[in-house]
Order: sequence, then C-alpha cells, then structure tokens
Amino acid sequence: MPSLKDLKNRIGSVKNTRKITKAMQMVAAAKLRRAQEAAEAARPYADRMASVMAGLTASAAGSASAPRLLAGTGEDRRHLLVVLTSERGLAGGFNSSIVKLARQHVAELQAQGKEVAIVTVGKKAREQLKREYASLFVHHVDLSEVKRIAYDNAREIAEGILDRFENGEFDVATLFYSRFESVISQVPTARQIIPAVVEEADEATLGASALYEYEPDETGILNELLPRSIATQVFAALLENAASEQGARMTAMDNATRNAGDMIDRLTTEYNRSRQAAITKELIEIISGAEAL
Repeated sequence: MPSLKDLKNRIGSVKNTRKITKAMQMVAAAKLRRAQEAAEAARPYADRMASVMAGLTASAAGSASAPRLLAGTGEDRRHLLVVLTSERGLAGGFNSSIVKLARQHVAELQAQGKEVAIVTVGKKAREQLKREYASLFVHHVDLSEVKRIAYDNAREIAEGILDRFENGEFDVATLFYSRFESVISQVPTARQIIPAVVEEADEATLGASALYEYEPDETGILNELLPRSIATQVFAALLENAASEQGARMTAMDNATRNAGDMIDRLTTEYNRSRQAAITKELIEIISGAEAL
C-alpha cells in the first residue's frame, strides 16, 4: 500500500497534468475556430472547380486528345499514395485513423500484385508507416515550420506529384486525409487525384456549359485547369486535416482532463482513508499505552 507521501506526490503530479491538458484543450479550441473557418471557406471554391471540370470533361473525356491527367497512362500498375497527417501527436485517433486507411489500401494493392510508392506529408505518417513500408517511401514533406497552411504549400506538394507523373513514376495517385465533420467526428478519406475523377455533370451544369463557346477548346482549358485542380484538392485536404487535427486534439484533451479529475478524486479518497487509518492507529497506540500504565 502506498504511503501518504507517495499518494500526496501522485495527486500533485496528476493535478499538474490536468493543468497542461486543460491548457492544451483551450489552445486547440482557439485554433479550431480559425481552422474550421478556413476549411469551410475552401469548400465552395473546390465544389465550384469540380462543377466546372465536370462540364468541360463531358465532351473532352472521350476524345483522343484528352489530357493525360484526365485520361491517365492507360495502365493501373503503379500507384502513388500521398498520406497527409499532422506534425504533432496528442490528437486522439486522428493520425492513426488516416494511417490505418492507407495501410489497408497498400495491402489491397500489393495483394493485386501492383507496385506502391508512398509520399508522406507530416511527421506522424512517416513515423507510423516506416516500420512496415520504409522501402516504399519516395519523398517526405516537412511542414513543422509552417505556422499556417497556405496555398503555396499545397502547390509545392502538387508540383512534386505532377513531376513524378510526367516522369512516368506512377499511373494512379491517391490522396489520404481526414475530412472535418464536427469536433467529435473526423472521417478518414481516400481521394484519387490522378487520373482526375470528375463527377458526372448534372443537367443544369450541362445546360449552362452549352451556352458558352470556349476559346481555346475544352482540351486546352483542361490542360491549364487540371494541374490547378490537383493543387486545389491538396490545399482543401490540408485545410480539412488542420481542422480535423484541432478538433481531435480538443476532444482528446477534454477527455484527458476529465480522466485526470476522476483520478484525483480517487487518489484523494484513498489518501483520506489512509490518513484516517494512520490517525486511528496512533490513537489506539496512545490509548493502549495509557491503559498499560
């Protein structure tokens, strides 16, 4: 049974831990608001870009002159996985859920006899994947010095992916990140970005696009828009990840604070009981000594 001093020291240690987790929760809550606003502000632009792409690809997708980013290489043998996680931990299951989805994808591709290469963005992805798949790593992007995600960061990542595609290093590229739903819900997501997967245009989009004559033609415009679309998707994924990370950290630190409070209550109860038992024992010894006299 621990002594009173040990219990007192442990209570003090847990109280200090609770102060830290509470402070981290408040910081994450403040950062979450900005990150959530940025992610939500980027969604309309990304949706509109997808709508424009759907209208353009409706006529260009089947043509022989369709861009390679849209038509692909004609093969499905080499896959590039771009795994986006955070640079820091203490965010609950945020990083591990993204890595788990990437692991499943790697296992499925390897079971089909396909080649896999991995680009990691964020230290946690590299740390969790290197034990099993270090031989598959081809590049790592360090964002530890970036205080706030900007479009330039996404553009650099996208340019690296596009350069590898132009060099014939892969046939299909897939982006892994976490889509922010709410403070308690972040959804691990896999999105294919090369060849571009464009949703079918609805009747309203097709009707609107029919009113325009493009100069140059759709293929020429797609050659300009497709690289920008990939950078936009990477940027949106980084913003979604940033919001998801802060939401997961806020929830994790809130749970840690509550658990620390429960532990303090249990330790305090145990301390009081031990203290009372020690006092009772001393009283019994005093009374017994007095009776013996």
